[in-house]
Amino acid sequence: MKETFNIFRFISWIAIICSLLGSVLLFIVGAMKTYSAYTTVLFSEIASESLSHLDTSEVATTYLIKALDTFLIALVLFIFAHGVFTLFICDKKLAKKSSVLKWISTPNIGRLKSILGEVIVIILFVKFLEIILVNLNNLKWEILILPISILLLALSLKLLSLGREEKKDEIDSD
Repeated sequence: MKETFNIFRFISWIAIICSLLGSVLLFIVGAMKTYSAYTTVLFSEIASESLSHLDTSEVATTYLIKALDTFLIALVLFIFAHGVFTLFICDKKLAKKSSVLKWISTPNIGRLKSILGEVIVIILFVKFLEIILVNLNNLKWEILILPISILLLALSLKLLSLGREEKKDEIDSD
């Protein structure tokens, strides 16, 4: 029975490859948004009618914030692909010897969820910043729903303490 599960763990390659392909795609999209910011500043081209009420520097800033958001999602997909690879495919003995950054190491599924949750909170914060910048002249109280939900997500991550077991293990090993 154990051999059957060992064979089926290679199905996770589907998630790894698709996440990496999505990550590459989003890095390209982020680069295109950065290019749009440059064309807005250098040639005063505003591609979207919804941003026409802003001046060129504000439109460029909006494009850069959108690019940042896209890059963060690309990084989430990359981290997810790396985490699935580390947890299900990679030999644990070889993984400990490799020089992977500490923040991306995924010794367990709880640590992977913790990393992804933290990055998602940051993505939502960047999205809120983008919404504020675009609607600066037309702010309503409903816009507070997003920061309140971001705060609740951050608090829930703190309360769950998904990565706490790993920190405890690191302290015990020292």
